[in-house]
Amino acid sequence: MTKFHGTGVAIITPFNDDLSVDHNALANLVNFNIENGTDYIVISGTTGESVTITKDEKQAIIKTIIEANGGRVPLVLGIGGNNTATIIDEIKATDLSQIDALLSVSPYYSKPTQEGIYQHFKAISKASPIDIILYNVPGRTSSNMTPETTLRLANDFDNIIAVKEAGNNVHQYLKLLRDKPEDFLVISGDDDLVLGVVLAGGAGVISVLGQAVPKQFTKMINLGLEGKAKEAYSIHFELMDLTSLIFSENNPAGIKAVLEALDLSKSLVRLPLVEATGELKQKIKVALKKIE
Repeated sequence: MTKFHGTGVAIITPFNDDLSVDHNALANLVNFNIENGTDYIVISGTTGESVTITKDEKQAIIKTIIEANGGRVPLVLGIGGNNTATIIDEIKATDLSQIDALLSVSPYYSKPTQEGIYQHFKAISKASPIDIILYNVPGRTSSNMTPETTLRLANDFDNIIAVKEAGNNVHQYLKLLRDKPEDFLVISGDDDLVLGVVLAGGAGVISVLGQAVPKQFTKMINLGLEGKAKEAYSIHFELMDLTSLIFSENNPAGIKAVLEALDLSKSLVRLPLVEATGELKQKIKVALKKIE
């Protein structure tokens, strides 16, 4: 279970000028993160533009990341959606031998009841041969998976081991942390709130910003896990402006602009997303100069 403590990153999908996947940049980004302390990598999340990636591209991305990783850190694969049967089919059709856990988002658009969410994940739990991290992100799904539903799933299914909570709701985090089973992990999906969550007992983060500044972000999280609040908050304050900027237009356009400024990948995204504006890119360059 300790494999998902610390800093995970929701890795982007870099693109070439023709918007094909840039596998060289992807492999380099994996190496950059592992060499600078990232604890695990999440493939094909929202930040990876999963909704505009084809099935064949997804398999190629998985292959590139597995090869670049070389077994150094755990890998988490995003398989989720609002068609339960399709998700189960994808799980069964995917080679998960090199994957440590699935990240599966609460159903979007359909707006199921809490019982519907529970039954959805119950079916996925039964179909999955590996561990599952639930993903609650109400801002994207238009429905909130309540702490009661999350904890019901945590108590009922052994392979549901964690939740990535990204509701930007401090009270909801605290209810989860107070009432969760001892070995169930609460992982923050909110870069701006994660340090407080970790200090309150959270396991860590699946971060967007962390992939661009892994050394600083990982140090902050580790200090938080050690209870060293003052030292951790000094890094948090240093990263605050950049954290705010990367979400000011859309994700992942913001983080891709940061990675372009660091010469790690291009800032290209696929429609319906659009590239970060020149104004945002300039603000990001200024914010980066303030980070040690």
